[in-house]
Amino acid sequence: MSRRPVAPRGRPGDRTPAAAPQKNSVAVAPVRQAVMHPLVRGDENVQLYSYERSVKEAFDSIVPTLKQISALQHEADFVQQAQKLARAHLGFELPAVLLEDAWVEQLDMRSLFAWCIFETYHRFCDEVFTRDPLGDNSDEQFQALLQDCGFHLLDVSPCADGRLAHVIRYVLRLPYKAVRRRSYAGAMFDIEDSLGKWVETELVRFREGRPNTADELTRYLKAVVYHHSSVDPQHEGCAAHGSDTLKAAQGGRDRLTGFQQAVQNTHCCGASIDCLLIGMDTDTDAIRVHMPDADGGIDLDNYIDSLAVFDATAHMSAGQAGQWIVEHVRERGGAALDDGMARFMAYLLTNNMSQVEYVRGYYAGHYSDIGHAERFIGAGIGFEEVQLRNLTFFAYMNTVEEAAMDLDVGVKIFTGLNVSHGLPVPVVVRFDYHGKVPGARERAEEHCRRVSGALHDRYRELSERGLLHTLQVVRDISAADRIEILDCSVKTSAAAGAH
Repeated sequence: MSRRPVAPRGRPGDRTPAAAPQKNSVAVAPVRQAVMHPLVRGDENVQLYSYERSVKEAFDSIVPTLKQISALQHEADFVQQAQKLARAHLGFELPAVLLEDAWVEQLDMRSLFAWCIFETYHRFCDEVFTRDPLGDNSDEQFQALLQDCGFHLLDVSPCADGRLAHVIRYVLRLPYKAVRRRSYAGAMFDIEDSLGKWVETELVRFREGRPNTADELTRYLKAVVYHHSSVDPQHEGCAAHGSDTLKAAQGGRDRLTGFQQAVQNTHCCGASIDCLLIGMDTDTDAIRVHMPDADGGIDLDNYIDSLAVFDATAHMSAGQAGQWIVEHVRERGGAALDDGMARFMAYLLTNNMSQVEYVRGYYAGHYSDIGHAERFIGAGIGFEEVQLRNLTFFAYMNTVEEAAMDLDVGVKIFTGLNVSHGLPVPVVVRFDYHGKVPGARERAEEHCRRVSGALHDRYRELSERGLLHTLQVVRDISAADRIEILDCSVKTSAAAGAH
């Protein structure tokens, strides 16, 4: 693997020579490097790769299995053969009502496909909430580090693109339960929503002293993660910004500035807000951490690229590499960079070393599916367990109208991925709720019904052709329960249980 020189600085709009784009696929072939970077957590990489592979293989087994089943639909013992194949390759049986009438008319493959996606999602969620396969058990340690750096909460808004769905647990190697994540198309987060979260956080600090008391001089850290593509920068960057990396970075900076001003204008305490802009290469999972300028704003021209850091420190000892990163961040940031922020930036860059090695070791340097390859759309509020790349396109919302742009982007993506091949757009509509709040469950159920109905109305043509299906889900986060299935647009004899 060639080593890249350490570049002193770069611009988000820089174009590097790109390899020919590869056809989207999910082929993964384990490849090991002879020398591992000293800061890489090798055991964690093995665990995370095993989990990623098992989940994606479960979803990617659906189409080949249904193809085999389709070829058998006029056999005398079709139902028995179909169920045998489903059990062997998918791990569950199919709804009998969708199979038993196949001898009369064509098998409803669209409904079967959507139902299989939903059932696989259900099983995937149950595994996360019962077994913790992501190894997310360092919340207290991370919170202590966060406060030591001068912050009491990390609120991250990545782009809704599925290629960033793993940014918390994989790319930044953070405990996902300890980080607030809300994804938006183009990372253009809702300023009012973040303002409300800030108010809620400060109230809890004032009334309950969590995670620390209001008189402690810590700050609320708001981060934006925009993205770009090093393999095909002209076509596989952020669609919401026309694959223009500079515009994506500018958009993120403007939202962060707007949020900071909103807090200052409404509560006269803008100093309690810190902002962080991170760029992410969706092909290599390398990150760019932007430095503040002399006025305390975000300098788009001055950032540290983790690939350069990786190569510069690859042959050092772990202690030397860690110290080099800290000093490099402080030198690049200069007098404008707060010491706590410098240490936190160095922490993120250090964490990302494991992910850079992960992609180099398991994917030969960059992913083969450099474009979209999401399996379903997640609409509503929740989905913190989804920490896998290219699994879900997110559309966080309370109403379809407020998230129309995000939904339209998601449906456009799935029109290419699924509808163009005769397969439906699967949408999981989910609203988490606090069970201790009176009426919270009933409101969550109503949100699910209303949003699901609005989706079928907005995309009526797709819905009427069987090319859009929804699964309605709620979850009581107060009790740390599994998800509960309310309804499914694939009507079967056991629709209430999604199978």
